[in-house]
Amino acid sequence: EVQLVESGGGLVQAGGSLRLSCAASGFAFDKYAICWFRQAPGKEREGVSCISINDGNTYYSDSVEGRFTISSDNAKNTVYLQMNNLNAEDTAVYYCAAAPTLIWSRVGNPLFRWQYEYWGQGTQVTVSS
Repeated sequence: EVQLVESGGGLVQAGGSLRLSCAASGFAFDKYAICWFRQAPGKEREGVSCISINDGNTYYSDSVEGRFTISSDNAKNTVYLQMNNLNAEDTAVYYCAAAPTLIWSRVGNPLFRWQYEYWGQGTQVTVSS
């Protein structure tokens, strides 16, 4: 059974930090790119950050560049999103998603949601100002 399980969300004050985890199972982790998306109430789901597991290539949206860091622990089949200097605009449900690297690298745009085969259930991040 394929699973993507997010954890680490919570309530934090503006300027604070959180680390999200995405634990993957049931598929060939090293043949996928893992991305974090987020969705705030009343807004579209947006891509935040991605990592290609086999070569470590990363992507960050402009809104999080310099504040968020994505990494992977391949031995644990887990991707992390370290989020620093959080602000109220970061409040959202955060989802991780997996796309086959072969497709993801050819598409060349991490924001196209159709390429992601698997999705987690999400974890809530709330930043109080």
